[in-house]
Amino acid sequence: MMSTTEQLVEMPAPQVREQRTDGLPGWPMAGLLFLGLLVSVALVIVGGVTAPGVVPVTLAILGALLGLAVLICLAGLTAVAPGEARVVQLLGHYTGTIRTDGLRWVNPLTKREKVSTRVRNHETELAKVNDADGNPIQIAAVVVWQVSDTAKAVFEVDDFVEFVAIQSETAVRHIANSYPYDAAEDQLSLRDNADEITGRLSAEIAARVTAAGVEVIESRITRLSYAPEIAQVMLQRQQANAVVAARRRIVEGAVGMVEIALARLAEQDVVDLDEERKATMVSNLLVVLCGDRGTQPIVNAGTLY
Repeated sequence: MMSTTEQLVEMPAPQVREQRTDGLPGWPMAGLLFLGLLVSVALVIVGGVTAPGVVPVTLAILGALLGLAVLICLAGLTAVAPGEARVVQLLGHYTGTIRTDGLRWVNPLTKREKVSTRVRNHETELAKVNDADGNPIQIAAVVVWQVSDTAKAVFEVDDFVEFVAIQSETAVRHIANSYPYDAAEDQLSLRDNADEITGRLSAEIAARVTAAGVEVIESRITRLSYAPEIAQVMLQRQQANAVVAARRRIVEGAVGMVEIALARLAEQDVVDLDEERKATMVSNLLVVLCGDRGTQPIVNAGTLY
């Protein structure tokens, strides 16, 4: 059987996936280009100070062209910091992603877009939604995520940060609508089954943002409460449920104690009670054990009958 996430979230297949391209080491290329710049300056100087002629002019032109080529090639030097990647495009065509940190050199005609691969947090706004029972609640969550495929993040969606934010809000609202705030013991509820609910929330967010090349590390519900307009009424209902549960436990314990008392009296032949006296004894014991106030005992100094 397909889960709710698989039924509702059907993202399109990605058109591009990340591929690595590290280019050339930057520092050796920087030294080579610096040497080329010195050579070009020397050619221009030699051509300028030499007597007029074809050779000096040619040297000066070659020096100028070499200097121009060196300046163009210098634009290919790219610094990549740890926790960052550079998505490389050449004339609109994706050529690869640089993930190796340090100074690298690539084709100077390429466009290099910086993408952070660090772990990020996104905290959703406090949303007011209806739970599965129709009760208005307030809910917010925090999502820990990281870009795992830079090509998808850049080319599959317009803004992957905004995409993650919107899809996280949508998933939180959908989860809140799918489960009641409070439920019976055999049902999942937002308040009592936090681990199961957050697991399903993480799965749904991950399914929604996978098209953007994003990996969801963890998600947690940070705020969960009834809406202010029904909070007081729901608090009274919870208090009533707690009182009923406590009374049920007290009655169960009292009945057990009465059973034990009657059985011990019968076993040890302490006193022989008829059915009417047993009923009276049971009634008195239940009053003493189940009452919410202390009882005032009455001592019978006469005969039992």
